[in-house]
Amino acid sequence: MSPPDDPRARERLLERKVEQQVKQIKQANKDRHTLLGQTVYLGTIGMMMAIPIVAGAYLGRWLDTLSRGYTVHWTVSMIFLGIVVGAINVYLFVRE
Repeated sequence: MSPPDDPRARERLLERKVEQQVKQIKQANKDRHTLLGQTVYLGTIGMMMAIPIVAGAYLGRWLDTLSRGYTVHWTVSMIFLGIVVGAINVYLFVRE
C-alpha cells in the first residue's frame, strides 16, 4: 500500500503510527517484571510447595506415634500426599 499523495493525509498516517508505537512502548514498560517482583513470585511458589510437604510430614509422624511399634507408613504417605497437593497448588498458581 503506497502512502497517500496528500501531505496532510501522510501526516495523519504518520501520527497514527507513532501513537500506536508509543502505546506499545508504554505497555511493554508496564508489563516489565522487576527483580523484586520475580523474587516474591518464586518465593510464593516455593512456599506453596514446601508447606504441604512439611505439614504432611508432621501429620504423618503424629499418626505414626499413635500406632504400636516403629513404623513410618503414615509419614511416607503424608509426605507423598503433601508433594501432590503442593504440585497442584503450584500448577494452579502458575496457570493464573
